[in-house]
Amino acid sequence: MTATAIIGALAVWGLGWFINARLAASALSQHRSVQLLVPAIFGLTLLIMWEMLVRLLEVSPIILPPPSAIAQRFSAELPILWADFKQTILKGAMAGYLIGALAAFAIAILADRSPFLTRGIMPVGGFMAALPIVGTAPIFVKWLGSDWESKAAVVGVMVFFPILVNTVAGLRDTTAMQRDLMRTYGAGYWPTLMKLRLPAAMPFIFNGLKIGTTLALIGAIVAEFFGSPTVGMGFRISTSVGQLALDLVWAEIVVAAIAGSAFYGLMAWIEGRVTFWHPSQRK
Repeated sequence: MTATAIIGALAVWGLGWFINARLAASALSQHRSVQLLVPAIFGLTLLIMWEMLVRLLEVSPIILPPPSAIAQRFSAELPILWADFKQTILKGAMAGYLIGALAAFAIAILADRSPFLTRGIMPVGGFMAALPIVGTAPIFVKWLGSDWESKAAVVGVMVFFPILVNTVAGLRDTTAMQRDLMRTYGAGYWPTLMKLRLPAAMPFIFNGLKIGTTLALIGAIVAEFFGSPTVGMGFRISTSVGQLALDLVWAEIVVAAIAGSAFYGLMAWIEGRVTFWHPSQRK
């Protein structure tokens, strides 16, 4: 049975590899539909291999449930998954992300105007970024309670430093000739900031924002392990593991992965519209 499972999985992998290689080498490889089809086939290949190996090797669903069982549990628990999504993502992660991003942007502007503040805030920001979430999350839960406000605080601290560092670096990404030209026009600090330095900093700012999307989800979910009302993705994962309901755990992971990918994709889409002039966005 083990040999059959391995041979079958390798056959599925080989078939998926062959189809993707032919698509990538075809004349339609640059077509939008083909570019979407290639990763879809790759993902489907992995799911089929997962299903085959779990079924043929008779792996216990307590250790690793098959994708079909996860999909069945996903469809059966949609109301619970939606409630957990609203609590963790829409409240904790999104609120904390907005708070951290706005605070980082405001501090970056202040630091840009004051070299003394720059020398002081950057080491402090690095110290905050190095704080382990397993240490800060219980503290915020004690301070702000077990609802989404404490998770938003954890997320805000996590996303603050990456956005701050990228914004400060971006505001300095102008040449001396460009700054001299603005001074020749008689432009002060704020006109120079709005018309030259802030547009030039946008690629850096969006790098920080995209990094923050993944940190926000991780922070909100992990923070719920240390205190949460009876709803939320972190709460559901921790309790379901104790109940050996691994299919529900994987269903929550699927929701987190979809939400994270959509959030990152939204930031990338906005970046493409805002920084269309940058070489990285040229087709």
